[in-house]
Amino acid sequence: MQLSPERCRPMSENREAWSANSEEMELLHGSNRLSSPEHVRRRVSGNSSEDGSPRICRQQSFGRDIGHAAAETYLITRLSFNLLGYLGVGYRWITRLLALACYAMLLMPGFLQVAYLYFFSSQVRRSIVYGGHPRNRLDLYIPPTSDGLKPVVVFVTGGAWIIGYKAWGSLLGLQLAERDIIVACLDYRNFPQGTISDMVSDAAQGISFVCNNISAFGGDPNRIYLMGQSAGAHISSCALFEQAIKESRGESISWSVSQIKAYFGLSGGYNLFNLVEHFHNRGLYRSIFLSIMEGEESFKQFSPEVRLKDLNVRKAAALLPHIILFHGSADYSIPPEASKTFTDALQAAEVKAELVMYKGKTHTDLFLQVSKQPLKIIFYIHSSMLSKHITNCIARIL
Repeated sequence: MQLSPERCRPMSENREAWSANSEEMELLHGSNRLSSPEHVRRRVSGNSSEDGSPRICRQQSFGRDIGHAAAETYLITRLSFNLLGYLGVGYRWITRLLALACYAMLLMPGFLQVAYLYFFSSQVRRSIVYGGHPRNRLDLYIPPTSDGLKPVVVFVTGGAWIIGYKAWGSLLGLQLAERDIIVACLDYRNFPQGTISDMVSDAAQGISFVCNNISAFGGDPNRIYLMGQSAGAHISSCALFEQAIKESRGESISWSVSQIKAYFGLSGGYNLFNLVEHFHNRGLYRSIFLSIMEGEESFKQFSPEVRLKDLNVRKAAALLPHIILFHGSADYSIPPEASKTFTDALQAAEVKAELVMYKGKTHTDLFLQVSKQPLKIIFYIHSSMLSKHITNCIARIL
């Protein structure tokens, strides 16, 4: 068999011939010829073009994606606002919700630091049981040093009687613990788990637990200070008044008012008759407020300011400790007049009481400032300890 010269050409010549034929075929077919996938990929990747058009295509595609995302976000936002409007949530509440969200984001770094210490610090003893209900728990903040018995602050947190939680006092607890003071933050039943009588009962039971057991944690049972903020100030003041009345009547008690060296009330409300309309206008509607307070007929019982007008309660008022009230002049949640009128009523009943007004501070501002820099409270606690020490030294000399 004889091979033709064409079939016996070298491979390099065959490649050149194939390439020439391919170019001829491409010229013959022109635009009717479909490009291969590999050819298309090379063109898109930019290897076959130097005019920069592929990069422009990618930029245009990215711009379209951003535009679509913005349009979808706007659509979802507009529909959400429409839905809130149909549900009866007006523009005023929407703007307040957005402002609250922005405020929370600004505070988030500080809260994360406090949360880390709350869950992982060896100085925090969380969820110690003081009663039989699920919310009967307290957190203890222990000072780093263990030399001698420490003064104790029992703190009842706020939360509009609905969202109170013991962890709200973690910043205050950590700050006071660094100043050699033990802090016990009480939890209690919130509405609708319980109403005001349940909350006052829980607070009294928590105070009793601290008074009778704090020595096991290094605390001095004879140097206990009671403190409450907002709704917690109202609840703790009611518990203190109830205990004083029981003692004045000679009833059986598990703790004594004499163990409480001072009461600190932050931004509290002590006259429910004066607050019901104010809260209604602020969003805590009358029907809900009446449910929390067990009806208007219970207002007198849970209004310490009003109870002071009763002659029988005035006898119990003589047992009350030194009462110091703190309030911000720009507080719109609970007006500063609430603390002022209560101070006046206490002084009229010959109770040692004073009011510390923070100019320009709101409801939240005051609590954050006192929590971060509790200087007045620390000064009072340690100065009373110093005066007691001086008194004891003088008594020994004489």
